[in-house]
Amino acid sequence: MADRLEVLKTYKTYVGGKFPRSESDRTYRVTDVKEKHIANACRCSRKDVRDAVLASRSAFGGWSARSAYNRGQVLYRIAEMLEGRKEQFIKELELAGVKEKDARAEVHTTIDRLIYFAGWTDKISQVFGTVNPVASAHFNFSSPDATGVVGIIAPDKSPLLSAISLIAPVIASGNSCVLLASETNPLPAVSFGEVLHASDVPGGVVNILTGYRNETVDTLSSHKDVNAVFNTIADRETRKLIDENASISVKRVTHYPAEDWFLDDHENPYLILEFMETKTTWHPVGI
Repeated sequence: MADRLEVLKTYKTYVGGKFPRSESDRTYRVTDVKEKHIANACRCSRKDVRDAVLASRSAFGGWSARSAYNRGQVLYRIAEMLEGRKEQFIKELELAGVKEKDARAEVHTTIDRLIYFAGWTDKISQVFGTVNPVASAHFNFSSPDATGVVGIIAPDKSPLLSAISLIAPVIASGNSCVLLASETNPLPAVSFGEVLHASDVPGGVVNILTGYRNETVDTLSSHKDVNAVFNTIADRETRKLIDENASISVKRVTHYPAEDWFLDDHENPYLILEFMETKTTWHPVGI
């Protein structure tokens, strides 16, 4: 039998609970460590970013209004679904050149990290909220509340673990998000969209885009309907661009470069608090 031409998969984006291609219909080659062509991914445009932000904003109200306990159940459900499909993600990481042992460790750590943040959803307000002493006949309560739409710029290292380590604390508190996946190895992140789709996460809470950062970061960080930016790229010019864009509409910016995504440092309730606003309520005593 003559050698056949392998049909490589073209991975779609995940926006608004659906799997659209880029509106530009462009794709780019995804290669492994030996530069072998292993798949194709959507090369998202500015329009794709705007569509994802719109979907994220539409989902924010319903997601943030859910009880903290329910959001914890949903995050736990994501972990359950990922546990059932872990062999698929191990193979995808191996396809990109990760050793089988390391790929298995990354998937297991990813599942455990989802469980960690799921456990914090209904505790964050108790731990970081407070009753304030005031010199008047009032009760004064302060509690953290979701910020809104968060733009996440993921790194290339540990593409599955890093993406979920960024998504989980953002959505745990009721935020919605738009993730720009790893440029060089986006496959685990976009496959994670299939896990989200099969879980109980409402469409639009998590949106996943692929493509070149120099074509998407500017639009995401300057979009006026994005309330915060969670950036892991240490490049000086990228950070400068994000800071300048964020200053126009006063976005919250967190630069979070990391060398080792396996460290327990990334399991931290302050990452949840980073994308919450403290709201204070006054109530007269006796009414």
